[in-house]
Amino acid sequence: MLAAAVPRALGRLAARRCPAGLPPPRVAWRGGARGEGGRGRTGFARRQWARPVGGALGFLGGEAGRAGPMRAAPGRAEVTGHPRPAALSLFPKDAEEDGEDAIILLLKRAKLSVMKGELAEADQFLHQALRLSHQSDNRNAIVYTYSMMANVAFMRGQLDNAEKLYKASMSYLLAGDTKEDDNAILEMSLKLASIYAAQKQHKLALAGYEFCILTLEEKIAKQKDLPEDVLPAEEKANTRLLLGMSLDSYARYLLNINQLPVAQKMYEKALQISNDVQGETHPQTVVLMNDLATVLDAQGHYDEAYSYVKRAAELAKETQHPEEHMVLNNLAAILMHKDFLQAKEVYKEALKQAQQKGDAASVQHIQEELAELAKRRKASK
Repeated sequence: MLAAAVPRALGRLAARRCPAGLPPPRVAWRGGARGEGGRGRTGFARRQWARPVGGALGFLGGEAGRAGPMRAAPGRAEVTGHPRPAALSLFPKDAEEDGEDAIILLLKRAKLSVMKGELAEADQFLHQALRLSHQSDNRNAIVYTYSMMANVAFMRGQLDNAEKLYKASMSYLLAGDTKEDDNAILEMSLKLASIYAAQKQHKLALAGYEFCILTLEEKIAKQKDLPEDVLPAEEKANTRLLLGMSLDSYARYLLNINQLPVAQKMYEKALQISNDVQGETHPQTVVLMNDLATVLDAQGHYDEAYSYVKRAAELAKETQHPEEHMVLNNLAAILMHKDFLQAKEVYKEALKQAQQKGDAASVQHIQEELAELAKRRKASK
């Protein structure tokens, strides 16, 4: 019975728009993320972890620090998850060379193309930017461009290529003065762990997640008592958010391999971080309440699951969460255990919202759930 609950629980984590089978990187903890492929009772296609500023995801695997520079490896582009919030921030403010201006323009065009969903065009801009970056030996531009190309390949499901590009980005960073516990390295390590999880390279995936989480926990402990003039509170918060994102991603992976009790613990820790740093009403906190409810439900802890999802639904309504219909979908699924009529009413409201928002995948899924509810109700009579 428990085994049967896991696939449904996985679906309820997301109707994501990311490579099929890839543990979802949720909306970056800054408000711009992608979720996994797959669909189910609940979940969020656009999650909103307030992404730590200055990070970029990927696991340090045995060769990451030694990987040599790559030249224009083919990739398609995605912007979420690149190491810096804007291309301009990577370059010296006093630099005025025409070559650098051209690189920045190409990166901006690539980012715009990605936002418009024109990934092939973005890929062309990124290759041009990479060529100019190598010609001018601009290390910052090379790293930034590789990370964008890796994110695009990741988004398109080109996992082997994304892995090479993330390692190339990391090799450039580590060849400079970047340390292994820098948030940029750790975020890239997290993305690589997700890639290994999708490829079912479980030893590498586990090593990647554990590396990220343990390194971040040690880093946070060291930073805890540093005064504001040494390390601003915002930077401490960014590192905690990156830990939260790592716990979140690891929890989804653990759920995928049916390690439900451990997944529950990871979700609880991630939820605590989101609540502490971002507040109970933050979209990502609502998402994590929803997902914790899902994993509790999959273990048969229905009352506890209901408590979390009910609060998530209340907050989603209060804050006009863009994925409120997904939370309602999960609430209805959990209500199905004890009150068919109430579950049906909640499903109908979720369906209405999904139709209003034009979320075709959710509409189809909720209709399937309503059909399942009808079967169960009939069988119970």
